[in-house]
Amino acid sequence: MLSYGWSRRRKEEVVTSKMVAGVESGIALAEALRGRDAVSVGSSFGVVSSPVVLRPGQMLLPGFVDAHVHAPQFPNAGLGYDKTLLDWLETYTFPLEARYADQDFAARVYDAVVRRCLSAGTTLACYFATIHPESSLELARCVVRAGQRALIGKVNMNVNNPDYYNESTEQSVDDTVSFVERLQQLQSPLVQPVVTPRFAISCDMDLMKKLADTHISENMGEIEAVRGLYQQCANYAEVYDRAGLLTSKTVLAHGVHLLEDELRVLAERGTSVAHCPSSNTCLRSGLCDVRRLLDAGVTVGLGTDVSGGPSPSILDAIRAALDTSIHVSFSKKNYKPLNYQEVFYLATLGGAKALAMDSIVGNFAVGKEFDALLVSVPDPDLHIETLDSLQMLQKFLYCGSERSIKEVYVQGRSVKNAY
Repeated sequence: MLSYGWSRRRKEEVVTSKMVAGVESGIALAEALRGRDAVSVGSSFGVVSSPVVLRPGQMLLPGFVDAHVHAPQFPNAGLGYDKTLLDWLETYTFPLEARYADQDFAARVYDAVVRRCLSAGTTLACYFATIHPESSLELARCVVRAGQRALIGKVNMNVNNPDYYNESTEQSVDDTVSFVERLQQLQSPLVQPVVTPRFAISCDMDLMKKLADTHISENMGEIEAVRGLYQQCANYAEVYDRAGLLTSKTVLAHGVHLLEDELRVLAERGTSVAHCPSSNTCLRSGLCDVRRLLDAGVTVGLGTDVSGGPSPSILDAIRAALDTSIHVSFSKKNYKPLNYQEVFYLATLGGAKALAMDSIVGNFAVGKEFDALLVSVPDPDLHIETLDSLQMLQKFLYCGSERSIKEVYVQGRSVKNAY
C-alpha cells in the first residue's frame, strides 16, 4: 500500500513520503520505497502483488485517538456555555445523564454517537458513560457492532450529587464490578472496560480508594471545592494519590491548573493527562500549558470532552490545541508554542500512550494493528503536486474536515460506513 506514514522516534517527528505496507488486521511491513516500485518491494516481502496506490493529494494516517469523551452528553453539545463547570453540570449535564436509565433512549443515542465519532476519524475513544450499568453496556455493544476501538467506563459518583442522579458506595462498586465482568463477556478485542469516578467532588475517599481514572484541576471553582472537602491534602493531585488512583494506567482529564508539585507526582507515577482545549475554553476553565506538562515528563493525549467541548472531531481539537498554545505564548516571554507536528502526535501516538495502548496502535510500526485514515487533502486542484509530505499533513490539519476523511480502518477493516 502506497501511503504517507507517521512515526515518532527519539522525540523527532518523521513523515515518509512513500511506503509499502502489508495489511490484514495488523501491519506486516512498513518499508520506505526510496524510489523503488511498490509492487516489486511488496512482492519481495510476500505482500499482495496488486497494491492500492493512493492518488495525488491522498494520505494514509494513523487513526485519531480521543482520550476523553462523554458519550451520553452528545445531545447537549453546543449548549450551556454561558456557565462555568459546576453550574453547567447541575443545569445541563446531570439531568441529561439521568435519562440513560431508559434503555431505548440510551441505545438510540449511543448508536448515533459511535457513528459520529467514526465519521470524524476517531478509531480509539475513551468513553465515559453514566452511572447506569445496563446502558453503559449498550454503549459497548454499539462500539462492537460498529467496529470501533474503545475503552468504556461506567461513571461512579456517590456524594454531592442531585438525589435523582446518585448512587451509594456499595452500589457503585458492585455495579462497576458487574459492568466490567459483563463487558468482558462480549469477548471483543476492540473493547475494554475502564473505571471512571467522575471527580473528587462527586466521589468520597472511601469510593475513590476502590476506583481509578478521573478528572483533575479542570476549573478553579472545582479546585476550591476540593480544597474544602479534603483539607488534609496539600493539593488536588494528593487527593487522588492518597486514594491510590495515580498509576501508569490512569488518565486525568484537563490538568489546566496543576502545580509544580502535582506535575512531579504525575510524572513519577506515570499518570497521563487528556488535554481538552475546546472544553477548557467553552466552560471558561482556563488555558492549559501543554508544553509545561510535556517538559515535566507527563504523557499527554488529546480529548474532545463532548459536551464540555462542542465537537467530536479530533481535527477541531487539534486546531483548538494549537490556538491555546499560541494564546499561552502571548503572556510568556521566549515561549515556544506547540506546532502542528507535535499536536498531531498528541492526537495519534501520544493519545495511544496516554491510554496505555501504544503497543497496539498509534502509528504504522510493524506488528501494530492497522487503525488508519485515508484522507484527501483539500483543494487538490490548487497545485497540490508542489506540496511535500509535511505540507500536505499541515494543510489537512488546518483546512481539512470530515469530508476529507474518505475511509476509516480499524484492525484493517473499513468501518466508516459499517452500519
